[in-house]
Amino acid sequence: MGLFFRRVTKSAVMKATALMGDSPLFLVNYLMRLLRVVVLLTLWRSLLPTHGTTSGLTLGQVLTYTVMGEAAAELLACRTWLEDSFWSGAIAMRYLRPMGIFMQFSAEMMGPVVLGLVCFSAPLLALSPLLGVDPLPANLGAGALFLLSLALAVTICLAIEYLFSGFAVAIQMHPYAINSMRAAVWAVLSGAFLPLDLLPWGLGRVFEWLPFAATASTPLKIYIGRGAPLPMMALQVGWAALLWPLAIWIWNANRERMVAFGG
Repeated sequence: MGLFFRRVTKSAVMKATALMGDSPLFLVNYLMRLLRVVVLLTLWRSLLPTHGTTSGLTLGQVLTYTVMGEAAAELLACRTWLEDSFWSGAIAMRYLRPMGIFMQFSAEMMGPVVLGLVCFSAPLLALSPLLGVDPLPANLGAGALFLLSLALAVTICLAIEYLFSGFAVAIQMHPYAINSMRAAVWAVLSGAFLPLDLLPWGLGRVFEWLPFAATASTPLKIYIGRGAPLPMMALQVGWAALLWPLAIWIWNANRERMVAFGG
């Protein structure tokens, strides 16, 4: 267990330091994300009533949802960029390392995640009161259940990540195409940027049953005290139990068809 932990930690640290070294302006990205939060908060204040609710959500809940969605963005998105390694050819060398493919990319993902939490998420939450937003959960119970739901969300998101990668291998899809498709689907269906409750024609009630909603909408709704936590988390457990065996099966069934271009 100690050796496994050291391997995971070392992989995460190497990825984080590589990000800082290869992209000396990486902090600019965090500044742009902060600007996006300010713009979104301004839009919500102009669109939603100060008093009362819209689709069951108060303005304060939507503002907190927006801030927490951006603060936990790296965890909610869970991008490993596994499919990019097919195009670069790096995937070939991955099989020589003493860790499984999924574990390698999952461990490396945690490097940028922790870096983002320290350099962006913590400052954003500290600045939230100055932006007129209460960053605290609805109550202590909601905060505790949010952490558990967030862990389940990461589990589901990683399963979806490897499902997309397995499909990319199966149909020989270009990584740019698979990235664009995944980003478009996730942006609309996950509820990471826009609460699903605010979607028109009752679409949110349909989308909340999909696995994408379990990766972002569920933990964020629990955080702001919207909905019944236990049924939503039970759905998360169900999706994790379904998606991980499917992702492993698709990967094992198609990995021999993998093509690494190396350029």
